[in-house]
Amino acid sequence: MAGSVGGTDVIEVRRAGALTTVQDQGRPGLAHLGVPRSGALDPAALRLANRLVGNPESAAGLEITLTGCELRFHRAATVAVTGAEADVRVGDRAADPGRPLSLPASAVLRIGPARQGLRSYLAVSGGIAVEPVLGSRATDTLAGLGPAPVRDGDRLPIGPAVGPPPPVDFTVPTACPAELRLTLRLGPRHDWFTPTALHRLLQTPYAVSPLTDRIGARLVGAPLPRAMAGELPSEGLVLGAVQVPADGQPLIFLADHPTTGGYPVIGVVDDVTPLAQARPGTTVRFHGPQR
Repeated sequence: MAGSVGGTDVIEVRRAGALTTVQDQGRPGLAHLGVPRSGALDPAALRLANRLVGNPESAAGLEITLTGCELRFHRAATVAVTGAEADVRVGDRAADPGRPLSLPASAVLRIGPARQGLRSYLAVSGGIAVEPVLGSRATDTLAGLGPAPVRDGDRLPIGPAVGPPPPVDFTVPTACPAELRLTLRLGPRHDWFTPTALHRLLQTPYAVSPLTDRIGARLVGAPLPRAMAGELPSEGLVLGAVQVPADGQPLIFLADHPTTGGYPVIGVVDDVTPLAQARPGTTVRFHGPQR
């Protein structure tokens, strides 16, 4: 993608880690065209990072999953790291996450593996200036829209800084609880499941599976038996839809979800943001909107 970008207004990717992608606030409002919203899985963390470096909240940054990354800045820049709890180093010196950091030209920034949470966010003054697609610079890992996931050796363009960083000395890190309680609204196909399935869904704990990705959070727990056999024609899917495949284990769709699917959707989660930082094994419990 950005591998051919030259000049000094670039970030050189020395180590991309397990999965690092360019993300912004995504492509909302295009699902009727078959385009999911994509964007940062933890949009609040990316918005905070952008504010810390003087960017508009809509600017593109990097979403860094679990293993950290190493970057060299070919120009002086202000950066901020938010989201998952991780060590941050500028050259050989430890640096504070959640604060604006001034980097000289040629500085090397190292973001370590996540100690708590799953995804770190890096904002740089001026934003990551890859070419937008359908109004967004976000990488959609399912549809293939936007730039490809970042690789070792990539050179990412930086836009011009638009404002000074705010005078911030401290920000409150987001807690990553061991148990998530998610509000669930039943439907549209909850009548395809037995009363036992609905009881299990709302009364028993599930665990986040290691197979979770940006498309969906797979859960492991008591299987949800169906009351109706057969198959559905493909239907529209929304962010937070809880689909139940043939194995009976629920799957919560996240930012890169498909826009249609054929398995029945037993309910829809109001807010999937807490799942962005949920590591495998995290307990998930559902409750109705009345609680």
